Amino acid sequence: MAAQEQDEIGYGWLVRHFGVQATQPFPVMSCIGRTRHTHEREAGRQETYLDAMRPADTPTAHLAFALKHEGIHLEFLARLFGVMPGREIAEWVKHEPTGQYARRAGFLYEWLTGRELDVVEVGGNYRDALDPRHYVTRSQPIRNRRWRINDNLPGTSDYCPLIRRTPTVKALNDFDVTARLEAMEGEFGADILLRSAVWLTIKESRASFVIEHEGEQRDRIQRFAEAMERYCGDLDDPLDSQALTELQRAILGISTIRPGLRHSPVFVGSNSLQHGAVVHYICPHWEWLAEMLEGLRAFLTVTREEPSIIRAAVASFGFVFLHPLADGNGRVSRFLVNDVLRRDGAVPEPFILPISATITSSAIRRAEYDRILERYSKPLMDAFRGAVDFSKGRRRYDDGIESDFHFSAYDQAAPTWRYPDLTQQVEYLRAVVQHTLEHEMHEQAALQRAWYRTRLAIKDWLEGPDDHIDRIIRSIRQHGGISGKLLKEFPIIQDQDLATRLEQEVKNGFRDLKGGD
Repeated sequence: MAAQEQDEIGYGWLVRHFGVQATQPFPVMSCIGRTRHTHEREAGRQETYLDAMRPADTPTAHLAFALKHEGIHLEFLARLFGVMPGREIAEWVKHEPTGQYARRAGFLYEWLTGRELDVVEVGGNYRDALDPRHYVTRSQPIRNRRWRINDNLPGTSDYCPLIRRTPTVKALNDFDVTARLEAMEGEFGADILLRSAVWLTIKESRASFVIEHEGEQRDRIQRFAEAMERYCGDLDDPLDSQALTELQRAILGISTIRPGLRHSPVFVGSNSLQHGAVVHYICPHWEWLAEMLEGLRAFLTVTREEPSIIRAAVASFGFVFLHPLADGNGRVSRFLVNDVLRRDGAVPEPFILPISATITSSAIRRAEYDRILERYSKPLMDAFRGAVDFSKGRRRYDDGIESDFHFSAYDQAAPTWRYPDLTQQVEYLRAVVQHTLEHEMHEQAALQRAWYRTRLAIKDWLEGPDDHIDRIIRSIRQHGGISGKLLKEFPIIQDQDLATRLEQEVKNGFRDLKGGD
C-alpha cells in the first residue's frame, strides 16, 4: 500500500531506507500530508499525519513510531533486524533505558534473531510485547527480566502466527457455537439432531474429497468419515509426528508415499502438457517442520482462553500453509477445525461441523476458499517465483520422493512462513462456521425430521420395514415419482391408488425443504 504523497514514515520509511520489504501487507501504513485523515483500504489502513508528527530522520525514531502507531509486524521486523545493525538498537536502549519502545525493540530483536545485544541494564515498568487489546496473546505472559517485557507472544521464535483483534475477531467472544446447537436441538429434538450427525460426518468427508478433486472415491470417503469419528478430539496431541502418521494412514489408507513428516520439498500446483509445472505455493523447508509444528502447538497451548474459532482457524490454516505431510495436508487441516472445536467443548460429540460441505456448496464459496488461501500464498509467490527451478535434474530424498523441483530462496522466504498474519483466515472461518450452522446443519436436521415424519405417515397405512420404506421415499424423491425399477422391487406399488398415495405422502412430507438429501 503506497502512501498518497510518497512521504512515508514508520514502516514505510524503514522499507525505503533499508531496501527491505515484507511479503505480507502492513495492516497500517503512515505518511505525512497536508491534512490529518484516515483512509480505509481493502489491504489495510492508510494514516496521514501532519508534519508535526514526523519522526527524526533515523531508523530507531521511525521504528519507535511504527511500534507505537502501526503495531507489530513480525515478518517485517525479522527481515529488518537481519540487515539493521544491532548496535543501533543497543545505543537506543542505552539512551532510553526505561523507554518502552526501545525495550520492546530490543526484546523483539533478540527474540527474532537469537543474537544478544550489548545491553547491560534497563528499567521502567513491565510492558507487554503485544498489546492484548489489539492482538491475540498468550493468556499467561512470561516475565522477561532482561528487558522488563511481558512476553505474551502466542508462539515460538520458530513459528508464531499473529491474529489482530479486528471488529470481526472481537465479535467471536459472543459467537457461541454450543448455544446455536442447543437452539437446533430445541427446534428439532435431540433424536433428530443425533440422526443428522451421522449424515453430517459422511457429508463432510465427501465434500472434503471434492475439494481435493477426489469426490467419487467412495472407499476413501468412508475411510475419512471413520477417521473423523474415531480420532476427532481423542488424540493426545494431533500435531505430534506419530499422531499425524496415524491420522494420515487412517485417512489415506495404504500409500506408496512414506507417511509422517515429509523429508522432501513440496509445492502446491498443477502440471499441464502445454506449460509443465505451475507453482501456486511453495512450502517450508522440510528440516524446519518439527520446530514449526512445535510453534503451532505452543499457540494452541497458550491461547486456550481464546474463542475456539480463532484457535481452530490457526490450527487449520497454519497446518495447511506448513504442509508438513507428503499427502493429505488439506484433509488433515480441515479435520483440525473439528478437532479443536471438539477439544474446546464448543461442538460436543458426536457432531461434526461439515465445513467442507459449506466450502463446496457453490462455485462462489469454493472461490472464496481459494481466495483466502491465495491471500497468504500469492504475495509469497510474487516475491520468490524467480527462485523456482525445474532444470537441475531429479533428486531422491530421504522419504523416497523423487523430484526435479528446486527452490533457492528458503532462507529469504523463511520469515513469511514463520510469522504469518492469519487474521483474515480467522474471519473467513467464522463466516464458514456461521453458514454451516445456519444452513448446512439446519437443513440436514430439517431433512431428517421430514424423512422421519414421512416414514411414520406412510407406515400408518402401509406395512413394511424401515429400510424398505426409506428406499421407496428416496426413489420417489430422486425420480419425481414411481420409477420402473421401484415397481420391479416392490410389485405392490403397481396398484395405482397406492402409488398415487405414496407420491402424495412424499410430496407433502418434503414440501418445505429446499431439496437434496
